[in-house]
Amino acid sequence: MTGEQLSAIAGVLLSLIFSYIPRLRQKFNALDGDRKRQVMAASLVVIATAIFVLSCLSVVDAVSCDRKGVFGLIGNIIAALVANQAAYMVTPKNGHADLARKSKDNDQVQTTPEAR
Repeated sequence: MTGEQLSAIAGVLLSLIFSYIPRLRQKFNALDGDRKRQVMAASLVVIATAIFVLSCLSVVDAVSCDRKGVFGLIGNIIAALVANQAAYMVTPKNGHADLARKSKDNDQVQTTPEAR
């Protein structure tokens, strides 16, 4: 796999995390559209920067610690941003867990003795 492909996968995973982890989803959904894009972009830049620093410290061997590595990392960030935004557009906005919980709550309300 290429670095761009791995970055795209990371971008998709980040979008899914913000879409499906309940506490993150609640906080994220409270933001307006521009702020959501800023949070995603900042998150991806932080992750990429951490990978670059760890590579320079020889903790991981993901990116070369030189000018070529920096430019490659910028390309990877762009690939991750594109994949992240595409994933955000196709994921459900309410989350499946909320819909299932609401459906279950409605079923319980209708079947309780007090509701009859």
